[in-house]
Amino acid sequence: MTVTRRSPAPRGEFRTGPWAEPPALVVVAHGSRDPRAVRTVEALLDRIRRQRPGLPVHLGHIELNEPLLPDTLASLGTAEAVLVPLLLSRGYHIKRDIPEMAAESAVRARVAGALGPHPLLVEALRARLAEAGWRAPEDEESRRSSAVVLAAAGSRDPESRVDTGRTAQLLAERLGVPVVPAYASAAAPTVPDAVRALTASGRHRVAVASYFTAPGRFATECAEAAPWIASAPLGTHPAMTRLILHRYDQALARPATLTGPELASA
Repeated sequence: MTVTRRSPAPRGEFRTGPWAEPPALVVVAHGSRDPRAVRTVEALLDRIRRQRPGLPVHLGHIELNEPLLPDTLASLGTAEAVLVPLLLSRGYHIKRDIPEMAAESAVRARVAGALGPHPLLVEALRARLAEAGWRAPEDEESRRSSAVVLAAAGSRDPESRVDTGRTAQLLAERLGVPVVPAYASAAAPTVPDAVRALTASGRHRVAVASYFTAPGRFATECAEAAPWIASAPLGTHPAMTRLILHRYDQALARPATLTGPELASA
């Protein structure tokens, strides 16, 4: 029997055809000193593997945790991969860090954009709020007294605030009450400031929606500022699995070159 060996595809190009192996999915997490964050991300990757058997799934962190992204990419050699950031909005990591790490590796890679904004995130946020005790206002008086603070990590990048604001708008349309974006750091308003402003305007039924991918210091501090209920981080909600795979598939549909990430909101 004659065995035909396939030569590697040129850098920046992906194989196609019935015998092509799927490019690896590399989920890029930020990293956290909170051990719950690592456990949550690993559980999320296990869900992805179960949903799409046969797809090689790897994890790389930007900082703080192992494996670091450069080490994960080094372990892949010259393989094909799609890097999907486990980040909810645009910012320095999306625009610079991840593309530069990919470009410095031998991996033939495409880099997806941020997870948000996207309706699947809104689905997960609504579900987490419901788990915490949120119920849709039943009358006009309840609607006038209800509101949600969308608690995000924060960034100095103005496009990050645009993305978070868009998610807040989508969530407000879904819930039928005002949703105010607020931040744990680097941007204003802070979550306590947003809560105080809503309370001062007569909104006394204020929930905090945790716009974080996993537990950590910021998520804990934001939850502690909630005057009523606070939802859990997005974590392993099924919508997160679907969205990561959606971003993977979107990246594969783009031209097969190593480029910077693009925001894809649909």
